[in-house]
Amino acid sequence: MRPVVHIVDDDESLRTAVSRLLIAEGYDVRAYGSAGEFLINPPAPGPGCMLLDLHMPGPSGLDLQKALERYSITLPIIFLTGRGDIQSSVHAMKAGAADFLTKPAEPKVLLEAVAAALARGDTVLAQRNIADQAAARHALLTEREREVFAGVVAGRLNKQIASDLGIAERTVKMHRAQVMAKMNASSLAQLARIAEVLETRDKPQADHPNR
Repeated sequence: MRPVVHIVDDDESLRTAVSRLLIAEGYDVRAYGSAGEFLINPPAPGPGCMLLDLHMPGPSGLDLQKALERYSITLPIIFLTGRGDIQSSVHAMKAGAADFLTKPAEPKVLLEAVAAALARGDTVLAQRNIADQAAARHALLTEREREVFAGVVAGRLNKQIASDLGIAERTVKMHRAQVMAKMNASSLAQLARIAEVLETRDKPQADHPNR
């Protein structure tokens, strides 16, 4: 699947010029005239990044950045602005922006920023895939195995888990072996890392109205 670069900017001439540049480099491009237009037509999951104008009529680029976080849209963002200021750039970068460029950005600089943002996006997608796979394996555990899993990753000893659950220690050992096999973990350290991935993945997030 080819990556898609999403351009959100109220300047039509800029959208056209940047779209042509990116298409010539082999990218798929989708352009939007406002933050609202982007949210009405949210992108399908897949590789990509966003070129986002900081100052637009209506919701600003920073407003859209916050909305993407709430709706779990993880596209790396490159901010573009003709009126950039230090405070806005710092705020954007702290919120996770991949880059912050001043208009008009040199084509070489823009293309390098897009390439870097896409590489960053690939990393995020890979991490999400790992988390999804871990969740799928975790769903295969029985209720008792999940209890043992929780005890193990909390650092509890077999005899402590047995006492907590009111079962024999040998039963805990049996369930623990099943947990290790089903979670595809070869060590306690790896099982703990899987637990961390699951914890991060399962943090409550707002649902996107169009998802």
